[in-house]
Amino acid sequence: MRSPDQVLTAVQMREAEEALVARGVSVDELMQRAGKGAADWIWRVAMGRPVTVLCGPGNNGGDGYVIARELRDRGLTVRVFAPMEPATDAARAARAAWQGEISATAHGGILVDCLFGSGLSRPLSAEHAALLQSLAAGHDFVVAVDLPSGVATDDGALLGPVVPCDLTLALGAWKPAHFMMPALGLMGERRCVDIGIEPVGGAATVFPRPRLPVPARDAHKYSRGLVGVVGGTMPGAALLAAEAAMRGGAGYVKLLSDSAPPAAPAALVVDDAPLGDALKDRRWSALLIGPGLGRDGHARKRLAEVLERGVPTVVDADALHLLDDDLLEGVAGQRLLLTPHEGELSVLCQTFGIDGTGKVDRARALAELTGTTVLAKGPDIVLAAQDGRLAFFEPGPSWLATAGTGDVLAGLAASRLATGSDPFDAAGEAVWLHAEATRVAGPAMTAGDLSQAISIAYARFL
Repeated sequence: MRSPDQVLTAVQMREAEEALVARGVSVDELMQRAGKGAADWIWRVAMGRPVTVLCGPGNNGGDGYVIARELRDRGLTVRVFAPMEPATDAARAARAAWQGEISATAHGGILVDCLFGSGLSRPLSAEHAALLQSLAAGHDFVVAVDLPSGVATDDGALLGPVVPCDLTLALGAWKPAHFMMPALGLMGERRCVDIGIEPVGGAATVFPRPRLPVPARDAHKYSRGLVGVVGGTMPGAALLAAEAAMRGGAGYVKLLSDSAPPAAPAALVVDDAPLGDALKDRRWSALLIGPGLGRDGHARKRLAEVLERGVPTVVDADALHLLDDDLLEGVAGQRLLLTPHEGELSVLCQTFGIDGTGKVDRARALAELTGTTVLAKGPDIVLAAQDGRLAFFEPGPSWLATAGTGDVLAGLAASRLATGSDPFDAAGEAVWLHAEATRVAGPAMTAGDLSQAISIAYARFL
């Protein structure tokens, strides 16, 4: 695949295809590439079972005719449903090349949804929605080609009822919907089919699996990074974050707390000096503030002291509710990483006057307006930098929906910042470590279990 990690909007994908056509690659050739590439995956999952291909009027339907012909030539029993006549020259040519019947009934094996692909902007008609649902109910396995019919390409919104799929085959490049809820929850396994799309300037990416460094031979605790986790009214949250930071790669972690937390691990240094005094140390590599901080005037004062220090900082949890223009005035925003979940993202957007409902648009706007990097958390994750970079992630295990796991992620991000990663890379590395530690910890874990699993997870990225 030429650029397997890029994520293209509907407009970017259309322009990328047009660029190939301008270089002499015909639309028919692109359709052949897409259809044959998709057929390779469908052949694998069919395992000899009959296949029904539902073809729409556009080029996505044309891909379906190519898929049908390719699978038939490999010896499978294939039926084609076509509720509408082809509406493009390439689709008409693909249907003519199919040279098979258009069926009226089918059931049993694999259903391939080629009704509508990317770029759809309105719900399916009641007739088409009912047909798709009826066909899906009569088959054992459903494959969506490019996107499940009824999904909005650029934000993963459902334009109407959408049939759950077992496999979704992205054509040419990933689209934002392949990583965004609620569509993500209906796609099953996802694979990308190469059709020769070249890298697109300014495109979003899938954040790649990181390669984490081993400490140098002459490393010491300060050269590996000194992290300060600022405590507050709920010491347990800050303690969870500090324990995660201790295992995330930094060499030294301190909990900056007004009082010693209960059951602090022996390896964690607790500094109960006034925060302003503690922050005078010139060796700080990164700070984290927010978990268990509180939202009163004292908490706001602590946040102001941290931001004024000018050290790379993760701003999480309660601190996100306190953040505003006054606190950010004069702050080197590009050194800040904000890590909001959906509720906190909504609060920040309200604070900074950002409109819009889509997670991607809100995260990008927040990063640009505040000059920060924004990691918008949840079952889908969006990472946006103030310089325009945008990244998506493979979904983590659903066991992460557990109290305290966000504190662990914040601690990991601070640890990665302390090792020298910029906020964008630190956030991405933390997300990968977080998900892998969840797999190590296993089902029905606690946030404490997750923190304990980080060291084993880290070894998998060396």
